[in-house]
Amino acid sequence: MRDIHPKSTPGGKCKAAPPDAPALLPAPERRCRAGGTRKCGGEPRGAAMRPPLLVLLLLLLLFSLLPRADGRGELRAFVVAHSHMDVGWVYTVQESMHAYAANVYTSVVEELIKGKHRKFIAVEQEFFRLWWDAVATDMHKQQVHQLLQEGRLEFVIGGQVMHDEAVTLIDDQILQLTEGHGFLYETFGIRPQFSWHVDPFGASATTPTLFALAGFNAHLISRIDYDLKANMQKNKKLQFVWQGSPSLSERQEIFTHVMDQYSYCTPSQIPFSNRSGFYWNGIAAFPDPPKDGVYPNMSLPVTDTNINLYAQTMVANIKERAAWFQTSDVLWPWGCDKQFFNASVQYSNMDLLLDYINKHSDEFGVTVQYATVGDYFQAIYNRNLTWEIRDSQDFLPYSTEPFQAWTGFYTSRSTLKGIARRASSLLYAGESFFTQYVRKHPASSICKCRALRQLQSLRWAVSVVQHHDGITGTESPKVKDMYTNNLMYGMFNVKKLMASIIMDMNNAKKNGEVYSSIYINDSGIPGAPDVDQYVVVYNPLAWNITTFVAVSVSHLEMSVYDELGHSVPAQVQSSAESHSTYDLYILVEISGLSYRKYNVKPLIGKQSAFIGRSVKYKRKDVTRANQQNRQLLPVVNNCYQVLFDQNTNLMHSITERESNQTVQLTQEFLEYHVNGDVMKGPISDNYLFAPNASAVPVSKAVGLEVVSGNLMTEIRQYFYSNVTSQDYIYAVYTRMYTVPEGYDGKLLCHRIEQEYSVGPLELNREGVLRTSTNLNTRQLLYTDSNGYQIQKRPFKAYVNNTVARNYYPMVQTAYIEDDTTRLMLLAERAHGVSSQGNGQVEVMLHRRLWNNLQWDLNYNLTLNDSSVVRPVIWLILGTKSVTNILYRTSGLALEHRPVIMFGAFSGDKPKLPGQLQQNSVHGSPVTIPPNLHLQTLSIPGWRYSSNHAEQVHSIRLGKQKEGDADFSRVLLRIRHLYEVGEDPVLSQPVMVNLKSLLKGLGSVMAVEERSLTGTWDVNTLKRWKWKTARYPSKGFSNSTETSENCIVTVHPKEIRTFFVYFQGQ
Repeated sequence: MRDIHPKSTPGGKCKAAPPDAPALLPAPERRCRAGGTRKCGGEPRGAAMRPPLLVLLLLLLLFSLLPRADGRGELRAFVVAHSHMDVGWVYTVQESMHAYAANVYTSVVEELIKGKHRKFIAVEQEFFRLWWDAVATDMHKQQVHQLLQEGRLEFVIGGQVMHDEAVTLIDDQILQLTEGHGFLYETFGIRPQFSWHVDPFGASATTPTLFALAGFNAHLISRIDYDLKANMQKNKKLQFVWQGSPSLSERQEIFTHVMDQYSYCTPSQIPFSNRSGFYWNGIAAFPDPPKDGVYPNMSLPVTDTNINLYAQTMVANIKERAAWFQTSDVLWPWGCDKQFFNASVQYSNMDLLLDYINKHSDEFGVTVQYATVGDYFQAIYNRNLTWEIRDSQDFLPYSTEPFQAWTGFYTSRSTLKGIARRASSLLYAGESFFTQYVRKHPASSICKCRALRQLQSLRWAVSVVQHHDGITGTESPKVKDMYTNNLMYGMFNVKKLMASIIMDMNNAKKNGEVYSSIYINDSGIPGAPDVDQYVVVYNPLAWNITTFVAVSVSHLEMSVYDELGHSVPAQVQSSAESHSTYDLYILVEISGLSYRKYNVKPLIGKQSAFIGRSVKYKRKDVTRANQQNRQLLPVVNNCYQVLFDQNTNLMHSITERESNQTVQLTQEFLEYHVNGDVMKGPISDNYLFAPNASAVPVSKAVGLEVVSGNLMTEIRQYFYSNVTSQDYIYAVYTRMYTVPEGYDGKLLCHRIEQEYSVGPLELNREGVLRTSTNLNTRQLLYTDSNGYQIQKRPFKAYVNNTVARNYYPMVQTAYIEDDTTRLMLLAERAHGVSSQGNGQVEVMLHRRLWNNLQWDLNYNLTLNDSSVVRPVIWLILGTKSVTNILYRTSGLALEHRPVIMFGAFSGDKPKLPGQLQQNSVHGSPVTIPPNLHLQTLSIPGWRYSSNHAEQVHSIRLGKQKEGDADFSRVLLRIRHLYEVGEDPVLSQPVMVNLKSLLKGLGSVMAVEERSLTGTWDVNTLKRWKWKTARYPSKGFSNSTETSENCIVTVHPKEIRTFFVYFQGQ
């Protein structure tokens, strides 16, 4: 029998986690998971009540007779006090601060000062920073500094949040980590060195690599597949050295500890009490803390009469856990969700208990001590054992029981996932735009401090939504609204900043306006007739790009001109979305990190944009299609011929013209029907995907419209439930581009863009797009890991729930292939993806669910998402070698599409050729080779010294954080996009001269190479080197060749981080 271990115990998210764990809550507070056979209250399935007291007492006796951990000497338990504080989930950040989070830090700091032996770990910076800025007194702040120096308060992870690992992008993981680390280093001069990733739903192989690059010595995870964890426990393999990146391998490996089945919460079902155990402060109360200080479910206080029973319970659990690990050091997490809001009652009871066990250690065979995560890992490191190496395979997907596959959240709240990525992309553009502006216009009219605050609002919004109950879509509607509002506010600020920079650089008169907009459909060109209208397009990538941008216009006949007054290729056509507007597609050619202005006018003379002509085809009944006399409609550009079957209006095949390879390819929408009644079996919810059966087709009829012009053809397919239906829930808009002579159209030509419209769905439906081909893929799928590396996903057969357990996260990329040909899918938001048949790939696009699980209803966590979602996927088909070259740059081109702003500048005349260069914000474009990515170019504004001794000294003198933000330090990150051996040319190391790369920003005076988040000088960073059979010596690893003369060599998959200083600063 497997019990359920709630995600949160005393506060109750039985987002069920590790298997086999005792229940942590009495019935009303716990979340029981799907399925009618399950009991609330954490009993095994089918059990009507908890085990009799006699059985538990016999178990305690049995554990007391166990040999002492395989003869490894006395067991030593490291009691790590912590509070798991979700930055979102059921309650908003503000509600949580008020109800409990502020009290955690206030009471913990006060209690640590009272007892010199006490310790505590702090994790998410979002709550700590809010407490520090708004609640902490000067005395509290002095005490925090003291506790950090004494090593009794330890920050672990140190990011703004504990980020999700399945559906987040590497850039956003780095951002939220960098924001938190910058605050900690600036404020305290400390740098976190250990992780505590206890709650993300599965573990990515990208995260250990990032933590290694950030200078961490050890990594800790918990939620991995239940059967895998049971096997690892049995064989004492919960600890290993993880080489998360195949290319970086031992250079960025990290020791990793997987928590046992009890996970991060204290075992709370105790034999002598009906209340939870070890949670003497009870359960946090919302919305207000109780005035009398009496909380629900407070554990029995430790007294002379029960202290021996408490001690036996704790010792038995320590011994049970010790048997699953190789050393006699036992990590014993004390805490859970929303704990330590009254640290006084917590520590006063635990003090008595620890003291009692230590006084009777000969009898118990155990000693116990308060500890930090660092204390525990130091003890393990000092053992000098030889550890097994784990390769770059991740721990996804994650299941807690046969019918509990946590693969639904890969798609949950698709709209939020899309906004979060769009915000991240806008932030990326805004950072480089502002950095160049500051460097080239030091005496500008824009207030730099205010501009930094505008950027900061989006940095924090993007950081916070990476929380493992944020971008995952597993939060309540009000928390989803909180994330969305924060993101929209930050995006508005950054758009406003970019618009004001363009205004300033164009010296626009007071009546000139720049309207800023980014990929939103209602953003058309405002129609004042007496001023020239401009489309301002910024390329945020450090490559030269040729692409189309789309804007809404009110006239069919338009002309587009560049800065010199030359006509620019463009196409206008009817909008699929609106009967009153038209879509204008403009072909833009823009250098790296530069912008251009395009003048858009109603038709004057002959230089008009091409007009796309529409042909509507009769709606076809796909159930009665005649397969014999098939009529095929070709759509062709320089790279592909796509055939549509006119009997069904569905895609029939794609031919890649260069290799003349034809792949039979058809696409259809299907829905998984799922159960919403817990009495009838497993349910799907925000987290879980539990389909009743195979997916069923949604439409019996398909409508087709083809809009074709000289530059682009758009195929619009509408999927109806039957031939006479008026409305459709599913549609696909497929676009193929034809690039005129003289333009570099390689990337544009090689992609088939698809935009989908899905929704509103009926209740308990999960909508997928299934693409079926005649490729012999052997049901092998490849998906990306956080946009950083690729994971191989062979189809696995299970006794139960095989469909759901073969779903994986696609953050940016998925592909299938046979021996010669590969079909790639590139996405601008995360989705669940699977290959349920040979030659097939299906993408889950949307979910709408409701169930009658009381816990879900109480917290409004039923995912009744009635929205229409509009995700975009680009298809690339070709040989493996061709797609290898295309997909990295194409994926980033989709992620970082040009930023479009609309402007009206009075009296702005075409520029002379010599003036054209002004439009790259700085004078000369920033471009790097196609196998590198300029991952970050920003002005962080931190005021810390990059000399560690100086920084620590100034903090001790109380002189840190004086004055304005530092605008002289530029943060630069460069990432190599390819793996070792992936491509004969693109996988080679690349030499980069940073001085010439950044010459457009000014003359580079100094470059410092830093750790990933900027807080370590790589020359002084000495990470622990753990002993393995392959590398038998223990010691320190310092793996980076540092730069000399500003020339650096970037090797496959490296991410190199620098502080750059320019002359005149």
